[in-house]
Amino acid sequence: MEPADGPAHWEADVVLRDGRPCHVRPISPDDATRLRAFHLALSPETVYLRYFAPYPELTEADVTRFTTVDHDSRVALVATVGNDIIGVARYDRLASGDAEVAFTIRDDHQGRGLGSVLLEHLAAAARERGVSRFVADVLPENRRMQSTFEDAGYRTLREMGDGYLMLEFDIEPTARLQQVMEARERASEARSIRRLLSPGSVAVIGASRTPGTAGHELLRNLRDGGFTGHVFAIHPEADQILGYPCLRSISQAPAGIDLAIVAVRADLVLSIVDECASAAVRGLVVVSMGFAESGSDEGRRRQAELVARARGNGMRVVGPAALGVISTDPRVLLNASLAPVMPPRGRLGFFCQSGGLGSVILESLVDRGLGVSSFVSAGNRSDVSGNDLLQFWAEDDATDAVLLYLESIGNPRKFTRVVRRLARSKPVVAVRSGRSSQAVPLGHRVRLTSLPPAAVDAIFEQCGVIQTDSVRALLDVASILARQPLPAGPAVSVIATAEALAVLADDAVRAAGLRVGGAGAIVPLPLDAEALEAAVRRAGIDPDTDTILVVHVPALPGDVPAFREALLNAGASLTRPLIAVSVSSAGEELGHRRLEHARYGPWIGAPAPSGAAGPGAIPLFGTLEDATRAIASVAARSRWLERELADSDAVAAALGEGEPVLSIERAEFLAADLMSGYPLGRLVTVDEARPLLEFFGVTTDPTSRSDLPGAVACRVRVLVDDLFGPVVVFGLDGDIPELLGDRSYASPPITVATADFLIRTPASAVLLEGHLGSAPIDHAALVRVVVGVGALAEHLPGLASADLLVIAHPAGAHVVEGAISLLPLAAVPIDGDRRVM
Repeated sequence: MEPADGPAHWEADVVLRDGRPCHVRPISPDDATRLRAFHLALSPETVYLRYFAPYPELTEADVTRFTTVDHDSRVALVATVGNDIIGVARYDRLASGDAEVAFTIRDDHQGRGLGSVLLEHLAAAARERGVSRFVADVLPENRRMQSTFEDAGYRTLREMGDGYLMLEFDIEPTARLQQVMEARERASEARSIRRLLSPGSVAVIGASRTPGTAGHELLRNLRDGGFTGHVFAIHPEADQILGYPCLRSISQAPAGIDLAIVAVRADLVLSIVDECASAAVRGLVVVSMGFAESGSDEGRRRQAELVARARGNGMRVVGPAALGVISTDPRVLLNASLAPVMPPRGRLGFFCQSGGLGSVILESLVDRGLGVSSFVSAGNRSDVSGNDLLQFWAEDDATDAVLLYLESIGNPRKFTRVVRRLARSKPVVAVRSGRSSQAVPLGHRVRLTSLPPAAVDAIFEQCGVIQTDSVRALLDVASILARQPLPAGPAVSVIATAEALAVLADDAVRAAGLRVGGAGAIVPLPLDAEALEAAVRRAGIDPDTDTILVVHVPALPGDVPAFREALLNAGASLTRPLIAVSVSSAGEELGHRRLEHARYGPWIGAPAPSGAAGPGAIPLFGTLEDATRAIASVAARSRWLERELADSDAVAAALGEGEPVLSIERAEFLAADLMSGYPLGRLVTVDEARPLLEFFGVTTDPTSRSDLPGAVACRVRVLVDDLFGPVVVFGLDGDIPELLGDRSYASPPITVATADFLIRTPASAVLLEGHLGSAPIDHAALVRVVVGVGALAEHLPGLASADLLVIAHPAGAHVVEGAISLLPLAAVPIDGDRRVM
């Protein structure tokens, strides 16, 4: 029996259309008083549209009936802000098996998209209870309710009754429904971040007169950054600090402060959050320490309570233990952080989970002449996460590329979906701490992955993320992305001022996995600017050149201006990336970087008014290895974009408008038949699972033999990870590929292009193309098997694992043996993708 307050996994914090959060949960008998107040707050028009008649107040019987539900045949969800109900959605199952749906939104919260959100959550609960269709009676003039169904992505059938419309619609997941849900999610989360980054008023709670304290430095940074809005310093005794008048508490500030920065002791933060809620503060940045990062139970409890109180009162939270947020938008100029450096205006978005490293990386960005559009250091990432920032930057016209320093990922299934969409239009570069150990810092409320590091790397690559091994490499890649066009391919033409340099550079190019292009040249010293310029221009039109790498050792003082002049003149008209390396005889790298920065600066070109490198500036590297590694990372993005275009075209062609991707109900029926009599789950052989496998397009043939001419045995597996969900693994069968880890990995959806990439990635995949005179295998047939296994992994909730032996040969590819592990649906964890986190 369900508890009176309903299934816990039906509770969620959600972000509405205006960017403010609210809480959704099942109704309970304890809501009686709140429901009466909710009804009394409704306008007569809203009441009439809901009940088809005047209904000034609810009777005792009404309240009891509305708040007492069984969470099965009768389900009701409420949306709350603080202690108030602002929306109710409910369904009642009919004798036909359909369910009648109705919802009501308080007048002052209409237009925020709450109806669509409640409908989405109610439909998910209904599907869980076996309901597949909703019906509703609606007055013809109630256009708002009719449009809510349509805006939510449902196709409604209409029939006119006795003065009202009878609507009905299927709630089975469809491609169109998923697209609408994701679009609504994107818009809401992006707007919530925009509100945090463009405040008109900021309050510093815990302002201090003592230099070096958080409360003092926050005020100083707001002032020195040039914030264009109003600043309120909150201090119990001081009259003014750094020229800002002080208030005794946030309650004395004008109602509706956009952003409050909290810098008080951890034990005072919860009471401050309550005061901010009463003062209608819209967002919080909490720099205070002493929460989950402390590793104590009390710190974790305090952090959970902080988030619950803030979200429940319509406030989003950056932190706790955050460095803060920065926006270089000239209309805002916000440095609401502990970072003393206000970076120049640029087109890089930067998200950093570490507060301490965030400040260091910002200084490095400034040193390299790289500007940012916005920066967020989330600290413990209790609420605002990297996913939110990715949604914002995807829509932000001021951001062209995104940098991420990640210590953990709270919702990786959502991350892979969101970052993949962003990467289609803007490069995303990431460095992950704990990449080899998969460890996460204290304070990060995440599950650990059981996947090998190679699998996680492959998932990131599949999503278009450019991964780097260090912060320095992250900034190297950013230096190219921020200033130069994307290379079309891997061909790098080297122009050097000495033959020895050219040989070293060619070796570095090949070592980075690139190819030496056809327009290489030697321009000997003493440097002739015109000759160097001509060599660069020739490379710029050479069909076998994707990137131009100019390598130079300054021997004479006159070489420096000649080098600069030649590159600037030639680079002005290039459509291919131009990269410079100046090799110092000093040898010691840090000393070299300082030397070259003294000669040239970290780039070659005129600075923009902000102080960052101007458009078309030429990145200058101190070592060939740094330069070629960065070029290889950027070139890999070009290859990914080609594959992604093929993926996108395949998905668009495969998905019918509004049609279900697969009949999940049919798949679950086949799985349930296999599970009959096995309440705890079971391992199912390929022979037993044949109907289920073939439903997903996986052909089976136990008679296929590995000794057929040209036959190659392959392994296709599905791992279901607690953190990343299902992952498809491909490799050739046998002890040697297994011991060497010669495997490829990808997370669903597995399209034709993704399956092709999976099959070709292992080093041993050359055997599939024909070996020692053998004919190549039927590649298309093997692709179909991998795509089918991917569909099984994506659409069958009870799948725990799969291990399938596939025989591929010149005439086909079939699963011959193996097993899949199934769990009862009741034991399948609920993925919280509809939540804020």
